[in-house]
Amino acid sequence: MAITPNPHNTTGFLGWIDDRFPLTKIWKDHVAEYYAPKNFNFWYYFGSLAMLVLVNQILTGIFLTMHYTPSAEDAFSSVEYIMRDVPWGDTIRYLHSTGASAFFIVVYLHMFRALLYGSYRKPRELLWIFGCLIYLVLMAEAFAGYVLPWGQMSYWGAQVIISLFGAIPVIGPDLVIWIQGDYIPSDATLNRMFSLHVIALPFILVGLVIAHLMALHEVGSNNPDGIEIKKNKDASGKPVDGIPFHPYYTVKDIMGATFFMIIFLGVVFFAPEGGGNFLEAPNFEPADPLQTPEHIVPVWYFGAFYAMLRAVPDKLGGVLVMGSAVAILFVLPWLDRSPVKSIRYKGIIVKTAVMIFAAVFLMLTYLGTKPTSDIATLLARIGTIYYFAFFLLMPWYSKLDRTKPVPDRVTDH
Repeated sequence: MAITPNPHNTTGFLGWIDDRFPLTKIWKDHVAEYYAPKNFNFWYYFGSLAMLVLVNQILTGIFLTMHYTPSAEDAFSSVEYIMRDVPWGDTIRYLHSTGASAFFIVVYLHMFRALLYGSYRKPRELLWIFGCLIYLVLMAEAFAGYVLPWGQMSYWGAQVIISLFGAIPVIGPDLVIWIQGDYIPSDATLNRMFSLHVIALPFILVGLVIAHLMALHEVGSNNPDGIEIKKNKDASGKPVDGIPFHPYYTVKDIMGATFFMIIFLGVVFFAPEGGGNFLEAPNFEPADPLQTPEHIVPVWYFGAFYAMLRAVPDKLGGVLVMGSAVAILFVLPWLDRSPVKSIRYKGIIVKTAVMIFAAVFLMLTYLGTKPTSDIATLLARIGTIYYFAFFLLMPWYSKLDRTKPVPDRVTDH
């Protein structure tokens, strides 16, 4: 059977590949001839930075797995062995642990940019849902990885989080035992977390990232003006307000990645523990089921949701509130009724609501990483109410908001 000649008329080794695999077509469709809006700004760095950190996590995770022992007896000592005796082991471990926090930083900023410019609005609803699924799987991946060092905070954090499933009526207690594989966090629990962290969840995460990118390239990128550039094309069918992603944005992304790596490596080399926010002091002690740490608090990127959990007196109610705080993100595209997408053209009501929302989320994140107190609980309850009010009242205040006229062409201001 004859091979169909490649449509790009490439020759040599590249032509041989194109006859059998659409390499040049993929490059042109998704990079060289993928037209992106010409007015991307600072906020559009974080998508590519998320990809960069994902690659860092996968590569460093592979090397850590070569020396890690997933057993309750040896896990902590194997991490110590990596840190002390494996060549460059401490650097690889810190690249991975600090990379987890960096991942959430860029993902949170990426999601906030979507909130600012309405990147969840039609026709990008599925793109947003894929992004929320990535965020959900990333949380599970981070929790599973947090358990693996089997230090004091790893052990007790696992016990606290897994015990939340016990609040589910009827099946809760049995579900906790099924997840742990034992009546308390033990060797079976560690093996489950290792399997999820190293095999199952990374496969799902990478698959969702691919689906996210495919959905993005199908509908096209949003921009700070919220204007669909595909609606205004020249005689050749190219968007008049678009430019090829390569080389224009690949160069910008490389510059952004360079600045990011300078900051990231500065933290890795000089402050890898992040003042106790990236790696807590109790986690440098081996797990002891008989000695509870003075304060059991999650890593900072779970802080906001943990603060919501503690803000509700009832355990089941707290679990429902915490789960709903993530679930409500999925319906955001259908809550925003504003006639415009971008915050540039929205009025004072929406702008104020978004800025307060960002401040409240930061407050909840801080409160969730600190010991509880009466004032902290009160602030957490106020913050939780505002968090849900921001979404649930959006259909009304977004419609009442006075908006500005949206220009016909994208702007560069």
